[in-house]
Amino acid sequence: MNGYRIFETEGFLEDLEKDFRGRQEKIKAKLKNYAYPKLRKQPYFGSQIVKLTGQEHDTWRYRIGEWRFFYEIDKDKKIVFMTAADDRGKVYKK
Repeated sequence: MNGYRIFETEGFLEDLEKDFRGRQEKIKAKLKNYAYPKLRKQPYFGSQIVKLTGQEHDTWRYRIGEWRFFYEIDKDKKIVFMTAADDRGKVYKK
């Protein structure tokens, strides 16, 4: 396997369930069909990708419209760990 693998953490899945009520299927489809293929190829660069500053761990953000998805990368094992998800309004109020 040449690309990165995607791992959805429990916290990420909980965020999808509690914060995206009624929209989970739409969001999961966007992740599966749009975001994950890009992250598998290149999780570090892209128009929707930003490395966050001031975080304890190297954390990255992927944006799809009003939604924000956060992840960490294990470059040695080539795994992208999806760690959190929220909508834009809530993320930037925290």
